[in-house]
Amino acid sequence: MKIEFETYVIFISFITSFFGVFLSNGIIIGVPAIAQEFAMNNVIQNWIPTIFFLVVAVFTVPAGQISGKFGVKKTLLAGIIVFLLGSIGTCLAFSTESFLIFRVIQGVGVAFLNVAAMAMVVQAIKPQNRGKALGLTVTGVYLATSLSPVICGFLVHNLGWRSMFYFVIPFLVLCIILLILKIPQEWKTYQDDKIDKVGSIVYAIGILSFIYGFTTLITTTGKILTVIGIILLVIFIAYELRQKSPVFNMNLFKNKKFTSSNIAALCSYLAIMVVTTILNYHFQYVRGWDAQMSGMILIITPIIMAIIAPNAGKLSDKIHPQKLSAIGMTIATIALVILTSLNADTPIYLIIIAMILQGIGMGLFSSPNMNAIMSSVPPKDAPTASASQATMRTIGQTMSLGLLTLIFAWIMGSLKLNPQYATMIVQASQIICGICTVACILAIFASLVGIKSSDKFNTDR
Repeated sequence: MKIEFETYVIFISFITSFFGVFLSNGIIIGVPAIAQEFAMNNVIQNWIPTIFFLVVAVFTVPAGQISGKFGVKKTLLAGIIVFLLGSIGTCLAFSTESFLIFRVIQGVGVAFLNVAAMAMVVQAIKPQNRGKALGLTVTGVYLATSLSPVICGFLVHNLGWRSMFYFVIPFLVLCIILLILKIPQEWKTYQDDKIDKVGSIVYAIGILSFIYGFTTLITTTGKILTVIGIILLVIFIAYELRQKSPVFNMNLFKNKKFTSSNIAALCSYLAIMVVTTILNYHFQYVRGWDAQMSGMILIITPIIMAIIAPNAGKLSDKIHPQKLSAIGMTIATIALVILTSLNADTPIYLIIIAMILQGIGMGLFSSPNMNAIMSSVPPKDAPTASASQATMRTIGQTMSLGLLTLIFAWIMGSLKLNPQYATMIVQASQIICGICTVACILAIFASLVGIKSSDKFNTDR
Protein backbone atom coordinates (compact mmCIF):
# COMPACT_ATOMS: atom_id res chain seq x y z
CA MET A 1 0.00 0.00 0.00
CA LYS A 2 2.89 2.33 0.79
CA ILE A 3 4.49 1.61 -2.57
CA GLU A 4 1.20 2.29 -4.33
CA PHE A 5 0.80 5.57 -2.45
CA GLU A 6 4.30 6.72 -3.42
CA THR A 7 3.64 5.71 -7.02
CA TYR A 8 0.58 7.93 -7.14
CA VAL A 9 2.54 10.83 -5.67
CA ILE A 10 5.31 10.44 -8.23
CA PHE A 11 2.83 10.05 -11.09
CA ILE A 12 0.90 13.18 -10.13
CA SER A 13 4.11 15.15 -9.74
CA PHE A 14 5.38 13.88 -13.09
CA ILE A 15 2.15 14.78 -14.95
CA THR A 16 1.80 18.22 -13.36
CA SER A 17 5.45 19.02 -14.00
CA PHE A 18 5.09 17.86 -17.61
CA PHE A 19 2.04 19.95 -18.42
CA GLY A 20 3.20 22.96 -16.45
CA VAL A 21 6.09 23.15 -18.92
CA PHE A 22 4.24 21.76 -21.95
CA LEU A 23 2.14 24.85 -22.66
CA SER A 24 4.72 27.38 -21.52
CA ASN A 25 7.23 25.92 -24.00
CA GLY A 26 5.02 24.54 -26.77
CA ILE A 27 2.84 27.62 -27.14
CA ILE A 28 5.75 29.31 -28.94
CA ILE A 29 4.95 27.10 -31.94
CA GLY A 30 1.35 28.33 -31.95
CA VAL A 31 2.12 32.03 -31.44
CA PRO A 32 2.06 32.93 -35.17
CA ALA A 33 -1.35 31.28 -35.63
CA ILE A 34 -2.79 32.93 -32.51
CA ALA A 35 -1.42 36.31 -33.53
CA GLN A 36 -2.89 35.96 -37.00
CA GLU A 37 -6.38 35.09 -35.73
CA PHE A 38 -6.50 38.00 -33.27
CA ALA A 39 -4.55 40.42 -35.54
CA MET A 40 -1.82 41.06 -32.95
CA ASN A 41 1.21 43.22 -33.71
CA ASN A 42 4.68 41.93 -32.81
CA VAL A 43 4.68 43.58 -29.36
CA ILE A 44 1.35 42.05 -28.28
CA GLN A 45 2.32 38.76 -29.92
CA ASN A 46 5.44 38.47 -27.77
CA TRP A 47 3.29 38.97 -24.66
CA ILE A 48 1.58 35.60 -25.26
CA PRO A 49 4.42 33.68 -23.56
CA THR A 50 5.74 36.64 -21.55
CA ILE A 51 2.57 37.37 -19.56
CA PHE A 52 2.41 33.74 -18.45
CA PHE A 53 5.95 33.74 -17.07
CA LEU A 54 5.41 37.13 -15.46
CA VAL A 55 2.42 35.84 -13.49
CA VAL A 56 4.29 32.68 -12.48
CA ALA A 57 7.17 34.86 -11.25
CA VAL A 58 4.78 36.97 -9.14
CA PHE A 59 3.01 34.06 -7.44
CA THR A 60 5.83 31.50 -7.01
CA VAL A 61 7.31 33.20 -3.92
CA PRO A 62 4.06 33.47 -1.88
CA ALA A 63 3.00 30.00 -3.10
CA GLY A 64 5.71 28.44 -0.94
CA GLN A 65 4.46 29.98 2.29
CA ILE A 66 0.80 29.43 1.42
CA SER A 67 1.30 25.74 0.64
CA GLY A 68 3.18 25.24 3.90
CA LYS A 69 0.45 26.89 5.97
CA PHE A 70 -2.72 25.55 4.34
CA GLY A 71 -1.41 22.22 3.12
CA VAL A 72 0.59 20.98 0.16
CA LYS A 73 -2.16 18.72 -1.17
CA LYS A 74 -4.83 21.44 -0.99
CA THR A 75 -2.52 23.92 -2.69
CA LEU A 76 -1.63 21.47 -5.45
CA LEU A 77 -5.30 20.64 -6.00
CA ALA A 78 -6.19 24.34 -6.16
CA GLY A 79 -3.32 25.01 -8.56
CA ILE A 80 -4.41 22.24 -10.93
CA ILE A 81 -8.03 23.43 -10.88
CA VAL A 82 -7.01 27.03 -11.66
CA PHE A 83 -4.71 25.81 -14.43
CA LEU A 84 -7.57 23.70 -15.82
CA LEU A 85 -9.99 26.65 -15.81
CA GLY A 86 -7.42 28.84 -17.54
CA SER A 87 -6.84 26.16 -20.20
CA ILE A 88 -10.56 25.80 -20.87
CA GLY A 89 -10.84 29.58 -21.07
CA THR A 90 -8.09 29.90 -23.70
CA CYS A 91 -9.93 27.37 -25.85
CA LEU A 92 -12.99 29.65 -25.75
CA ALA A 93 -11.11 32.96 -26.14
CA PHE A 94 -12.74 35.34 -28.62
CA SER A 95 -10.33 38.30 -28.55
CA THR A 96 -6.77 39.32 -27.69
CA GLU A 97 -7.90 40.61 -24.29
CA SER A 98 -9.83 37.47 -23.33
CA PHE A 99 -6.98 35.23 -24.46
CA LEU A 100 -4.39 37.11 -22.38
CA ILE A 101 -6.69 37.11 -19.32
CA PHE A 102 -6.93 33.33 -19.45
CA ARG A 103 -3.16 33.12 -19.88
CA VAL A 104 -2.90 35.05 -16.60
CA ILE A 105 -5.20 32.51 -14.92
CA GLN A 106 -3.04 29.68 -16.27
CA GLY A 107 0.05 31.36 -14.84
CA VAL A 108 -1.49 31.61 -11.36
CA GLY A 109 -2.34 27.91 -11.42
CA VAL A 110 1.09 26.82 -12.62
CA ALA A 111 2.87 28.93 -9.97
CA PHE A 112 1.09 27.09 -7.14
CA LEU A 113 1.25 23.78 -8.96
CA ASN A 114 5.04 23.93 -9.42
CA VAL A 115 5.79 24.70 -5.77
CA ALA A 116 3.28 22.27 -4.25
CA ALA A 117 4.12 19.32 -6.52
CA MET A 118 7.81 19.41 -5.61
CA ALA A 119 7.00 19.92 -1.91
CA MET A 120 4.67 16.91 -1.96
CA VAL A 121 7.38 14.68 -3.40
CA VAL A 122 9.91 15.82 -0.79
CA GLN A 123 7.52 15.25 2.11
CA ALA A 124 5.62 12.16 0.94
CA ILE A 125 8.46 9.96 -0.34
CA LYS A 126 10.70 8.17 2.14
CA PRO A 127 14.32 9.41 2.09
CA GLN A 128 15.80 6.37 0.35
CA ASN A 129 13.47 6.87 -2.63
CA ARG A 130 13.41 10.66 -2.68
CA GLY A 131 16.28 11.20 -5.13
CA LYS A 132 14.73 8.83 -7.63
CA ALA A 133 11.33 10.50 -7.22
CA LEU A 134 12.77 13.98 -7.75
CA GLY A 135 14.66 12.66 -10.76
CA LEU A 136 11.45 11.39 -12.32
CA THR A 137 9.77 14.73 -11.64
CA VAL A 138 12.60 16.57 -13.39
CA THR A 139 12.36 14.07 -16.23
CA GLY A 140 8.78 15.21 -16.71
CA VAL A 141 10.06 18.75 -17.20
CA TYR A 142 12.63 17.72 -19.79
CA LEU A 143 10.26 15.39 -21.63
CA ALA A 144 7.78 18.25 -21.89
CA THR A 145 10.51 20.52 -23.19
CA SER A 146 11.49 17.84 -25.73
CA LEU A 147 8.06 16.76 -26.88
CA SER A 148 6.04 19.98 -26.72
CA PRO A 149 7.44 21.50 -29.95
CA VAL A 150 6.64 18.31 -31.87
CA ILE A 151 3.22 17.71 -30.31
CA CYS A 152 2.19 21.37 -30.50
CA GLY A 153 3.55 21.65 -34.03
CA PHE A 154 1.44 18.67 -35.12
CA LEU A 155 -1.65 19.94 -33.29
CA VAL A 156 -1.38 23.50 -34.61
CA HIS A 157 -0.69 22.38 -38.17
CA ASN A 158 -3.52 19.83 -38.33
CA LEU A 159 -6.15 20.92 -35.76
CA GLY A 160 -5.52 24.61 -35.06
CA TRP A 161 -3.91 26.39 -32.11
CA ARG A 162 -6.82 25.73 -29.68
CA SER A 163 -6.06 22.01 -29.81
CA MET A 164 -2.90 22.64 -27.71
CA PHE A 165 -5.08 23.68 -24.79
CA TYR A 166 -7.70 20.97 -25.31
CA PHE A 167 -4.86 18.42 -25.20
CA VAL A 168 -3.95 19.15 -21.54
CA ILE A 169 -7.49 19.08 -20.14
CA PRO A 170 -7.98 15.29 -19.65
CA PHE A 171 -4.61 14.91 -17.95
CA LEU A 172 -5.36 17.70 -15.48
CA VAL A 173 -8.75 16.13 -14.72
CA LEU A 174 -7.01 12.79 -14.10
CA CYS A 175 -4.61 14.43 -11.60
CA ILE A 176 -7.52 16.04 -9.76
CA ILE A 177 -9.28 12.67 -9.44
CA LEU A 178 -6.13 10.91 -8.22
CA LEU A 179 -5.38 13.63 -5.67
CA ILE A 180 -8.87 13.37 -4.20
CA LEU A 181 -9.16 9.58 -4.22
CA LYS A 182 -5.60 8.29 -3.79
CA ILE A 183 -3.74 10.88 -1.69
CA PRO A 184 -5.39 10.91 1.76
CA GLN A 185 -2.56 12.68 3.59
CA GLU A 186 -1.89 16.38 3.99
CA TRP A 187 1.39 18.13 4.80
CA LYS A 188 1.68 21.42 6.67
CA THR A 189 4.98 22.90 7.85
CA TYR A 190 4.11 26.56 8.48
CA GLN A 191 0.64 26.17 10.01
CA ASP A 192 1.55 28.35 12.99
CA ASP A 193 3.11 31.11 10.88
CA LYS A 194 1.30 34.19 9.73
CA ILE A 195 1.06 34.81 6.00
CA ASP A 196 3.41 37.62 5.09
CA LYS A 197 0.84 39.67 3.17
CA VAL A 198 2.85 42.87 3.14
CA GLY A 199 5.96 41.14 1.84
CA SER A 200 3.96 39.32 -0.83
CA ILE A 201 2.29 42.52 -2.02
CA VAL A 202 5.54 44.51 -2.11
CA TYR A 203 7.24 41.69 -4.03
CA ALA A 204 4.33 41.36 -6.48
CA ILE A 205 4.20 45.07 -7.26
CA GLY A 206 7.99 45.27 -7.44
CA ILE A 207 8.46 42.35 -9.83
CA LEU A 208 5.50 43.44 -11.98
CA SER A 209 6.87 46.98 -12.25
CA PHE A 210 10.36 45.78 -13.01
CA ILE A 211 9.42 43.20 -15.66
CA TYR A 212 6.81 45.35 -17.39
CA GLY A 213 9.14 48.34 -17.28
CA PHE A 214 11.96 46.22 -18.67
CA THR A 215 9.84 45.12 -21.65
CA THR A 216 9.02 48.76 -22.45
CA LEU A 217 12.40 50.21 -21.56
CA ILE A 218 12.57 52.26 -24.76
CA THR A 219 9.75 54.47 -23.40
CA THR A 220 9.89 56.99 -20.53
CA THR A 221 7.20 55.06 -18.69
CA GLY A 222 9.23 51.88 -19.04
CA LYS A 223 12.31 53.49 -17.53
CA ILE A 224 10.29 54.88 -14.60
CA LEU A 225 8.59 51.54 -13.90
CA THR A 226 11.91 49.68 -14.04
CA VAL A 227 13.43 52.01 -11.45
CA ILE A 228 10.31 51.76 -9.26
CA GLY A 229 10.46 47.97 -9.51
CA ILE A 230 14.10 47.84 -8.44
CA ILE A 231 13.42 50.15 -5.49
CA LEU A 232 10.46 48.05 -4.35
CA LEU A 233 12.47 44.82 -4.60
CA VAL A 234 15.22 46.36 -2.46
CA ILE A 235 12.54 47.40 0.07
CA PHE A 236 11.18 43.83 -0.07
CA ILE A 237 14.60 42.39 0.79
CA ALA A 238 15.07 44.80 3.72
CA TYR A 239 11.55 44.09 5.00
CA GLU A 240 11.94 40.30 4.78
CA LEU A 241 15.15 40.37 6.80
CA ARG A 242 13.21 41.77 9.76
CA GLN A 243 10.29 39.32 9.69
CA LYS A 244 9.86 36.28 11.95
CA SER A 245 7.76 34.54 9.29
CA PRO A 246 9.00 35.97 5.99
CA VAL A 247 7.43 34.95 2.72
CA PHE A 248 11.03 34.29 1.63
CA ASN A 249 14.00 33.70 3.95
CA MET A 250 16.60 36.13 2.63
CA ASN A 251 19.22 34.95 5.15
CA LEU A 252 19.92 31.96 2.91
CA PHE A 253 21.71 34.30 0.53
CA LYS A 254 24.48 34.75 3.10
CA ASN A 255 25.76 31.41 1.78
CA LYS A 256 27.91 32.24 -1.26
CA LYS A 257 27.34 28.86 -2.89
CA PHE A 258 23.57 29.32 -2.62
CA THR A 259 23.76 32.89 -3.92
CA SER A 260 26.17 32.16 -6.78
CA SER A 261 24.12 29.16 -7.93
CA ASN A 262 20.93 31.22 -7.95
CA ILE A 263 22.60 34.02 -9.90
CA ALA A 264 23.92 31.47 -12.38
CA ALA A 265 20.40 30.05 -12.76
CA LEU A 266 18.94 33.51 -13.34
CA CYS A 267 21.55 34.39 -15.99
CA SER A 268 21.32 31.03 -17.73
CA TYR A 269 17.55 31.09 -18.13
CA LEU A 270 17.68 34.72 -19.25
CA ALA A 271 20.18 33.68 -21.91
CA ILE A 272 18.67 30.41 -23.09
CA MET A 273 14.88 30.77 -22.86
CA VAL A 274 14.63 33.18 -25.78
CA VAL A 275 16.69 31.02 -28.15
CA THR A 276 13.76 28.70 -28.95
CA THR A 277 11.60 31.68 -29.91
CA ILE A 278 14.40 33.22 -31.99
CA LEU A 279 14.89 29.96 -33.90
CA ASN A 280 11.14 29.48 -34.30
CA TYR A 281 10.80 32.97 -35.79
CA HIS A 282 13.81 32.26 -38.02
CA PHE A 283 12.33 29.02 -39.32
CA GLN A 284 8.78 30.32 -39.87
CA TYR A 285 9.34 33.94 -40.92
CA VAL A 286 12.82 33.95 -42.45
CA ARG A 287 12.92 30.49 -44.05
CA GLY A 288 9.15 30.07 -44.53
CA TRP A 289 8.73 26.70 -42.83
CA ASP A 290 5.40 25.64 -41.33
CA ALA A 291 4.79 25.06 -37.60
CA GLN A 292 5.11 21.28 -37.87
CA MET A 293 8.48 21.42 -39.62
CA SER A 294 9.76 24.04 -37.17
CA GLY A 295 8.69 21.89 -34.23
CA MET A 296 10.52 18.86 -35.59
CA ILE A 297 13.79 20.79 -35.76
CA LEU A 298 13.34 22.53 -32.40
CA ILE A 299 13.20 19.15 -30.64
CA ILE A 300 16.98 18.72 -31.07
CA THR A 301 18.11 20.85 -28.13
CA PRO A 302 15.63 19.65 -25.46
CA ILE A 303 15.98 15.97 -26.38
CA ILE A 304 19.75 16.24 -25.82
CA MET A 305 19.09 18.02 -22.52
CA ALA A 306 16.71 15.21 -21.49
CA ILE A 307 19.43 12.65 -22.14
CA ILE A 308 22.34 14.49 -20.50
CA ALA A 309 20.71 16.21 -17.52
CA PRO A 310 19.85 13.09 -15.42
CA ASN A 311 23.37 11.72 -15.87
CA ALA A 312 24.87 15.11 -15.08
CA GLY A 313 22.84 15.17 -11.87
CA LYS A 314 24.31 11.82 -10.80
CA LEU A 315 27.78 13.00 -11.75
CA SER A 316 27.39 16.12 -9.61
CA ASP A 317 27.27 13.89 -6.52
CA LYS A 318 30.90 12.94 -7.25
CA ILE A 319 32.25 16.09 -8.90
CA HIS A 320 31.76 19.63 -7.57
CA PRO A 321 28.39 20.58 -9.09
CA GLN A 322 29.44 24.15 -9.85
CA LYS A 323 32.41 22.90 -11.86
CA LEU A 324 30.00 20.99 -14.08
CA SER A 325 27.76 24.06 -14.22
CA ALA A 326 30.64 26.25 -15.40
CA ILE A 327 31.62 23.72 -18.07
CA GLY A 328 28.02 23.47 -19.23
CA MET A 329 27.58 27.23 -19.53
CA THR A 330 30.86 27.51 -21.44
CA ILE A 331 29.52 25.11 -24.05
CA ALA A 332 26.19 26.98 -24.16
CA THR A 333 28.12 30.23 -24.69
CA ILE A 334 29.79 28.77 -27.78
CA ALA A 335 26.33 27.90 -29.15
CA LEU A 336 25.13 31.47 -28.68
CA VAL A 337 28.27 32.89 -30.29
CA ILE A 338 27.39 30.86 -33.39
CA LEU A 339 23.81 32.16 -33.37
CA THR A 340 24.87 35.81 -33.14
CA SER A 341 25.58 35.61 -36.89
CA LEU A 342 22.26 33.89 -37.69
CA ASN A 343 20.77 35.07 -41.01
CA ALA A 344 18.89 33.79 -44.05
CA ASP A 345 22.10 32.36 -45.54
CA THR A 346 23.28 30.51 -42.41
CA PRO A 347 23.67 26.81 -43.29
CA ILE A 348 21.16 24.55 -41.57
CA TYR A 349 23.94 22.25 -40.39
CA LEU A 350 25.55 25.15 -38.50
CA ILE A 351 22.24 25.97 -36.77
CA ILE A 352 21.89 22.30 -35.81
CA ILE A 353 25.44 22.26 -34.41
CA ALA A 354 24.57 25.30 -32.27
CA MET A 355 21.40 23.58 -31.07
CA ILE A 356 23.34 20.43 -30.16
CA LEU A 357 25.93 22.47 -28.23
CA GLN A 358 23.14 24.33 -26.43
CA GLY A 359 21.54 21.02 -25.44
CA ILE A 360 24.82 19.61 -24.15
CA GLY A 361 25.65 22.80 -22.30
CA MET A 362 22.30 23.23 -20.59
CA GLY A 363 22.13 19.51 -19.83
CA LEU A 364 25.46 19.76 -18.01
CA PHE A 365 24.43 22.97 -16.26
CA SER A 366 20.82 22.54 -15.08
CA SER A 367 20.87 19.44 -12.84
CA PRO A 368 24.25 20.17 -11.17
CA ASN A 369 23.25 23.79 -10.56
CA MET A 370 19.98 22.66 -8.98
CA ASN A 371 21.95 20.19 -6.87
CA ALA A 372 24.22 23.03 -5.78
CA ILE A 373 21.24 25.17 -4.73
CA MET A 374 19.54 22.37 -2.78
CA SER A 375 22.79 21.15 -1.17
CA SER A 376 23.89 24.57 0.06
CA VAL A 377 21.10 24.94 2.65
CA PRO A 378 20.08 22.92 5.74
CA PRO A 379 17.46 20.21 5.07
CA LYS A 380 14.75 22.21 6.86
CA ASP A 381 15.18 25.01 4.29
CA ALA A 382 14.89 22.72 1.26
CA PRO A 383 11.37 24.00 0.36
CA THR A 384 12.62 27.59 0.41
CA ALA A 385 15.62 26.62 -1.72
CA SER A 386 13.28 24.91 -4.17
CA ALA A 387 11.09 28.02 -4.33
CA SER A 388 14.21 30.14 -4.86
CA GLN A 389 15.35 28.00 -7.77
CA ALA A 390 11.87 28.07 -9.31
CA THR A 391 11.68 31.85 -8.87
CA MET A 392 15.08 32.45 -10.47
CA ARG A 393 14.11 30.22 -13.36
CA THR A 394 10.80 31.97 -13.90
CA ILE A 395 12.19 35.50 -13.55
CA GLY A 396 15.03 34.61 -15.92
CA GLN A 397 12.59 33.20 -18.46
CA THR A 398 10.33 36.23 -18.12
CA MET A 399 13.21 38.68 -18.52
CA SER A 400 14.42 36.69 -21.51
CA LEU A 401 11.07 37.03 -23.26
CA GLY A 402 10.91 40.65 -22.09
CA LEU A 403 14.24 41.20 -23.83
CA LEU A 404 12.69 39.70 -26.96
CA THR A 405 9.76 42.14 -26.79
CA LEU A 406 12.07 45.08 -26.08
CA ILE A 407 14.49 44.48 -28.95
CA PHE A 408 11.81 43.60 -31.50
CA ALA A 409 9.84 46.72 -30.56
CA TRP A 410 13.01 48.81 -30.90
CA ILE A 411 13.85 47.38 -34.35
CA MET A 412 10.36 46.87 -35.79
CA GLY A 413 8.12 49.28 -33.89
CA SER A 414 4.54 48.00 -34.00
CA LEU A 415 4.86 46.12 -37.30
CA LYS A 416 3.41 42.62 -37.44
CA LEU A 417 5.90 39.78 -37.73
CA ASN A 418 5.83 38.82 -41.38
CA PRO A 419 8.23 37.21 -43.90
CA GLN A 420 8.47 40.54 -45.76
CA TYR A 421 10.27 41.96 -42.70
CA ALA A 422 12.79 39.10 -42.54
CA THR A 423 15.75 41.50 -42.59
CA MET A 424 14.56 43.28 -39.44
CA ILE A 425 13.76 39.96 -37.76
CA VAL A 426 17.32 38.81 -38.44
CA GLN A 427 18.77 42.06 -37.09
CA ALA A 428 16.74 41.87 -33.87
CA SER A 429 17.63 38.19 -33.41
CA GLN A 430 21.36 38.87 -33.75
CA ILE A 431 21.24 41.64 -31.14
CA ILE A 432 19.35 39.41 -28.69
CA CYS A 433 21.78 36.51 -29.15
CA GLY A 434 24.69 38.90 -28.48
CA ILE A 435 23.13 40.07 -25.21
CA CYS A 436 22.38 36.46 -24.23
CA THR A 437 26.02 35.53 -24.85
CA VAL A 438 27.03 38.10 -22.21
CA ALA A 439 24.47 36.61 -19.78
CA CYS A 440 25.99 33.16 -20.31
CA ILE A 441 29.45 34.51 -19.50
CA LEU A 442 28.07 36.02 -16.27
CA ALA A 443 26.63 32.60 -15.36
CA ILE A 444 30.07 31.05 -15.84
CA PHE A 445 31.69 33.59 -13.52
CA ALA A 446 28.93 33.08 -10.91
CA SER A 447 29.64 29.34 -10.88
CA LEU A 448 33.38 29.97 -10.53
CA VAL A 449 32.73 32.26 -7.54
CA GLY A 450 30.77 29.45 -5.89
CA ILE A 451 33.61 27.00 -6.46
CA LYS A 452 36.07 29.28 -4.67
CA SER A 453 33.69 29.96 -1.77
CA SER A 454 34.63 28.54 1.64
CA ASP A 455 30.97 27.75 2.40
CA LYS A 456 30.24 24.03 2.58
CA PHE A 457 27.61 21.93 0.85
CA ASN A 458 25.17 20.13 3.13
CA THR A 459 24.84 16.56 1.85
CA ASP A 460 23.05 15.21 4.91
CA ARG A 461 19.50 14.99 3.57
